[in-house]
Amino acid sequence: MALSKIRMDALLYGMALHFPHSSFYGSRLLAVVLVFGFGVSGCDPASEPPAATSPSSAPRDGFGQRFGTDVTSQPGRSTAAVREDRPRIVAFGDSLTAGLGVAQEEAYPARLQRELDAAGYRYRVINAGVSGDTTAGGVRRVDWVLNSKPAVVILELGANDGLRGIDPVETRSNLATIVQRLQAAGVTVILAGMKLPPNYGKDYTARFAAVYPELAKKYHVPLMPFFLEGVAASEGLNQADGIHPTEAGYRIIVENLLKMLQPLLTKPVA
Repeated sequence: MALSKIRMDALLYGMALHFPHSSFYGSRLLAVVLVFGFGVSGCDPASEPPAATSPSSAPRDGFGQRFGTDVTSQPGRSTAAVREDRPRIVAFGDSLTAGLGVAQEEAYPARLQRELDAAGYRYRVINAGVSGDTTAGGVRRVDWVLNSKPAVVILELGANDGLRGIDPVETRSNLATIVQRLQAAGVTVILAGMKLPPNYGKDYTARFAAVYPELAKKYHVPLMPFFLEGVAASEGLNQADGIHPTEAGYRIIVENLLKMLQPLLTKPVA
């Protein structure tokens, strides 16, 4: 897989997951960081919502065309009808949500949609993942999310902050802003936690990991302790870059997520 698609920071993170105590990694990482710095974007070329005044990028259901993927389309039934009669669950995140490297139908939002449909929950899941997005980018996209009038938002952001070495204080502030704005609009938020490999330093990784439980406690939101639980560092569940899940990896993520999500949803009476 070409580096132009993986991006250097994703590759380094993958190496860290697979070789957390390698002297090779330690020396090579320092050299690469000194050359490239943390200016390299996240897991894929970063994108930001286009200007609202641009005719070619007019929002659709509150999202630019690249930012909101309807995963509820069904043969023989108009998408418009599906849109109107289902409360919305927005998967708000970065490339781990967008499903970089797998078919759209295998990304976690589409897989979650199928699981909810099979269980009898009538919700519409929207994939609002943007590869390379940071928590700062998430703050800029909150209005796009709110325009779709979601009932639930699954917030998965922060990994790219960690890859860039952004101060966890800033990451925490951005996530807090996002949660506050969503809650002020009456949206139920599920917070997906992130962790970094030990190569980023004991102090930094501890401060980064602490952001998520602190926010969950303060704002009384359900916390998924680690979005990649059971998937990270498993060669068979990750793509060649060592960070983005395969189809099998996303299956585990959805299984973990459903345990938290189902108690928050209303299931129609049969």
